[in-house]
Amino acid sequence: MPPEGRLILCIDDERIGLRVRKLLLERAGYRVLTAPDGPAGLAIFDAEPIEIVLLDYSMPGMHGGEVAAVMRQRKPLIPILLLSAYVGLPTEITDLVNGYLTKADDAPTLLARIQSLIPDSH
Repeated sequence: MPPEGRLILCIDDERIGLRVRKLLLERAGYRVLTAPDGPAGLAIFDAEPIEIVLLDYSMPGMHGGEVAAVMRQRKPLIPILLLSAYVGLPTEITDLVNGYLTKADDAPTLLARIQSLIPDSH
């Protein structure tokens, strides 16, 4: 299935990065909801028919691993792609998610990884 209409949730406390990813994803045909932190992201995750989550790791309050753990309990089949400036996150964190990219990875890599994780996108 092409990306048109697919709903992605992006959670990141860095406003500029969040805006850039939203624009990139919308230009690729996705619908995008954004949240500036874990609790706001979880509220959207619970209320909307999210098909994939793009989740920052390093955030104040709840880090991405904590957010991913809650999401796994609530909707275990929704793919989660973790983004981080850090390389080599602990396996207990990366085991919670379907994929992991660094923020240094380019846009085509990000889009290809998202496409590979969305159900029925092959």
